[in-house]
Amino acid sequence: MTPLRSSFFAVLALLCIVCSTEARSIPRWSFPLESRNHNKSSSLSKYQVPLSNGSASLPSPIAGLTLKAITLGRGTQNYTCKANSTAAPTAIGAKADLLDASAILPFLPPAASLAILNLITEYLVSFDLSVIETSAIPILGHHYFDAAGVPTFDLGATGLLKAKKIANIAAPATACKGANGGGDGAVDWLALTDAPGSVGLKEVYRVETAGGKAPASCGGGPADRHIEVQYSAQYWFFG
Repeated sequence: MTPLRSSFFAVLALLCIVCSTEARSIPRWSFPLESRNHNKSSSLSKYQVPLSNGSASLPSPIAGLTLKAITLGRGTQNYTCKANSTAAPTAIGAKADLLDASAILPFLPPAASLAILNLITEYLVSFDLSVIETSAIPILGHHYFDAAGVPTFDLGATGLLKAKKIANIAAPATACKGANGGGDGAVDWLALTDAPGSVGLKEVYRVETAGGKAPASCGGGPADRHIEVQYSAQYWFFG
């Protein structure tokens, strides 16, 4: 077994323990995860956001910005079918918890930390949301679409980002299609910049996506039905 694979299985075991039923009854502070109050900007400065899917790339972060947070998003991409037809579902937003990856990174081997983090992101799509929400992994914030349909990222003291898309590329062909290896594919990688109402954050990148794509058609089901597709992704925030 290679060092990367053995390291990954060790980390996955930790993640499983943290997310286990038994872990729910243990206080969050009893786990050796880093506090969200440490100096993130300093500890994250050595990491580079992945921008290429192998054939295309997202634009680089704006010069002078600082990496403020790396989070693991776990939630649903949401769609609606307006009519009883075989038309494609219409995207209406997303909702996700944003887990603080900086609490995990210090425990990963430096040479393979991002590779292992990518594997963890892929596996998260198969974890039940209720288990993740009650785990010891710190939830740094939440992603949702506001009443005006604006993508919103609320990271509490770290900042608030009201976002608008500036670029997207397809997820790599090898990306996880969905929970337990099923699903209709991984949603695009995105680069988003700040919109009015943002505080402390300027850009976010959604990368290393798993799942989230809607089925190709509504399939002739009932009109005005909503479809929630499980997904996970990394969100890299700059400010």
